[in-house]
Amino acid sequence: MNKSMNMGSLIGVLGALSMVVVSILISGNSLMSFIDIPSFVLVAVGSYFALMTASSLTDAIGVFSSIGLTFQQPVFNSQGIIQKMISFSEKARREGLLALEDELEDLEDEFMKKGLRLVVDGTDAVVIRDLMELELSQMQERHGAKINIINMWAALAPGLGMLGTVMGLIGMLQSLDDKASIGPNMALALVTTFYGSMISNLFMLPWASKLRVYDAQEAGVREMIIEGVLSIQSGDNTRILALKLLAYLDPVTRKVLEKEILKD
Repeated sequence: MNKSMNMGSLIGVLGALSMVVVSILISGNSLMSFIDIPSFVLVAVGSYFALMTASSLTDAIGVFSSIGLTFQQPVFNSQGIIQKMISFSEKARREGLLALEDELEDLEDEFMKKGLRLVVDGTDAVVIRDLMELELSQMQERHGAKINIINMWAALAPGLGMLGTVMGLIGMLQSLDDKASIGPNMALALVTTFYGSMISNLFMLPWASKLRVYDAQEAGVREMIIEGVLSIQSGDNTRILALKLLAYLDPVTRKVLEKEILKD
């Protein structure tokens, strides 16, 4: 699996922040009235330490690498995998399953390599499916754990924002004799709620959703590989194999590849 820069994530983050700034300015407010370092530290750093309390230290530290993944676009090369599978199918039907052994070392996809290695070793189809589906489910469990950590941060940030607001209101109520300070103090108290909502809704929840999309895409590719490996083992007609694998592609890509693969 290769990766490239995900411009959608970068544009999304910058665009969302820009819309917040533009909305503040258009409404006639001062941008500086929304900037308060102590409030930001309370919400961002405080919610992170709360996250560390709720999870393991390793997971809390690893959340930043998980967030970094949202700015990368994984390239699963489904079309290349299908073409490779068809090539293996043709060779296996022509020369036998053992003939695939020489081809395995050049495979970049480790999941497909493991599956085909089991085929070459003569492993039963039920065992192959169980082993590959186990690896798939464990992959999704690992992905789910990382997504849950980000979702937890999204849940904690607004709570810390509300805590900051309560702290600000307490301070404001203690100085009610100074009526001129009530408005500014109230505004400052609400800034922490603003930060909590922004961290949760502009960053954490979209990032978690993006990782969920990546997980679904990778799981789909691996399910396709499982079907391909088992089809090769059972000696399916290459055309049948192609139709099985093409079913995993979106309609546009499928139509293009059908013309190339099923032209005969």
